[in-house]
Amino acid sequence: MPRQTQQIAISDLSAFTKALRSALQQQDSFPGHAKLLSLVAKAAGYDNYQHLKSDAPTLAKEPTTRTLEKAQRVFDDGTMTRWPQQTSVQGLCLWVFWAALPAKQDLSETQVNDVLKTGHSFGDHALLRRSLIDHRLVTRTTDGKTYRRIEQAPPADALALLAQVQRPS
Repeated sequence: MPRQTQQIAISDLSAFTKALRSALQQQDSFPGHAKLLSLVAKAAGYDNYQHLKSDAPTLAKEPTTRTLEKAQRVFDDGTMTRWPQQTSVQGLCLWVFWAALPAKQDLSETQVNDVLKTGHSFGDHALLRRSLIDHRLVTRTTDGKTYRRIEQAPPADALALLAQVQRPS
C-alpha cells in the first residue's frame, strides 16, 4: 500500500524540538514507529498522529502520466479510434463521452447511440454504452429505454484528457 505524504508546518522549531526531547526522555526505551509518530504530532501541537492526518489539507492528485498518455493515444482528432485493453484507461476514455452527453436530461437509447457513434470509429457503440453504465457515468432504467448522465466532478486525469481531446461539435 502506498504511503500518504504528511506535511506539518512548525512555526517554532525550538519549542518543537524541546517538546519532542522532553517526550523522548520520559520513555523507558526508544519508542517504536507508531509511538514516535504520535510524539512528533504532539510536539507539533496535535492531540495525536490521527489528529495530524485529519487536519492536513488534501492535495489534488496529479494525473497518472502513463494512464493519461495511453488514453491520449486512443484518440485522433477527438475521435476514439480503438478500445483500450486496460480497464483504467477505458474508464478514463469514457469521460470524453460522458462530457458529450447533455447534463440533467433524460435520453433515449437512440440519442445516446448518436453521441457515441459520432465520437468513435471502431464500430462498437454498444460496448461504449454498456461501459458508461459499468463505470457509473450513466444510469439507465431497468427497461433500458431511458438513460441519464450521472452528474459528478471528473477526476484530475479526466479533466486533463478532456482538455487535450478536442471533439468536433
